[in-house]
Amino acid sequence: METKKEVIANEVSTAIDTKQSPQCNNNILPNSEEFINDFERMQREMLKQLQPSYLKTISMPELYNQVFEVQTPLIEGLLYRGTYLFVGSPKVGKSFMMAQLAYHVSTGLPLWNYKVRKSTVLYFALEDDYARLQQRMFKMFGAEETEDLYFATECKTVNDGLDEQIRGFLTEHPDTGLIIIDTLKKVREVGGAEYSYASDYDIVSRLKALADNYKVTMLIVHHTRKQKADDVFDTISGTNGLLGAADGAFVLSKDKRTVGTATLEVTGRDQEDMKITLTKDKQTLVWNFEKSETEIDIEPPDPLLEKLNEIIFSESNQWDGTASELAIVLGEKIPPNVLSLRLSTNANRLYKDYGIRYQNSRTHSGRKVTLSKEV
Repeated sequence: METKKEVIANEVSTAIDTKQSPQCNNNILPNSEEFINDFERMQREMLKQLQPSYLKTISMPELYNQVFEVQTPLIEGLLYRGTYLFVGSPKVGKSFMMAQLAYHVSTGLPLWNYKVRKSTVLYFALEDDYARLQQRMFKMFGAEETEDLYFATECKTVNDGLDEQIRGFLTEHPDTGLIIIDTLKKVREVGGAEYSYASDYDIVSRLKALADNYKVTMLIVHHTRKQKADDVFDTISGTNGLLGAADGAFVLSKDKRTVGTATLEVTGRDQEDMKITLTKDKQTLVWNFEKSETEIDIEPPDPLLEKLNEIIFSESNQWDGTASELAIVLGEKIPPNVLSLRLSTNANRLYKDYGIRYQNSRTHSGRKVTLSKEV
């Protein structure tokens, strides 16, 4: 009997091994040579990065092959992702403007004639208390409240843990799009080097690194100095380090403190310089749009993008294939690499004007183009 059991056990074991062996090989060995080559390349790159002399670079072909994330503005034509200074003299109306921006972004309502992307807002109103905020918000917007606008009237300084507080909020509210810090003075350390170029540049750079890491917009409220200047952005109190580290700035100014009209001047890396005239509603204290001396720059139509939108998405909302196949479908005599580059550099415009997302991924068989349209 014992001999019979041993034979049966061996037969079962052999049968199991026979059946599992091909399956195991299929899981471990597909494209094994390519897998080993990729692993070795990754290993070599990691070892190279550990060397003291390592310098991270990117070649021009590698740069051209990159497809960067589409940058959707927070307020189209006015406010983009990044870190901005919002500057004005005391009592000019900065806090009312901050409340207005916060409310419009948190509700998604258009601001003046600018389209707004709805997002959660964190507003550090550090020169106010909750009672004053309650009165101001009700006077400006009545009973139309929003659950996506959060206030804080106190916080830590930049050197004492403000970044951790902001990270904690962003973890709880990943849909946050705007953080307002009112004012810079309340979150910076006071010291002998307070107004040095290095300290000014450092504090804005640290806040900018946080905003960039979480892909949000940050507005830092600051004040102007008393001295006049030919360039309104030279009136920002402190050194040029503040504006040098920021992505842009807004300056709100009045000819006289008692008048209800103000000028909002804008400069930034992602938009052209603008000058907007505003008037304050005497009842609600809301800033109303009067005129703009600079119109939003509208690019002329791109025939290639127009054709792509008309032909590719006439019957379906997604297209996959190679750049060569795409050129054939479009009827364009254009090299595949040039077509890919045209689409990569116009990825933002494709999404903004047509709602088309462009992706260009590398596969073992070549580069694959994916175009998908949001409906």
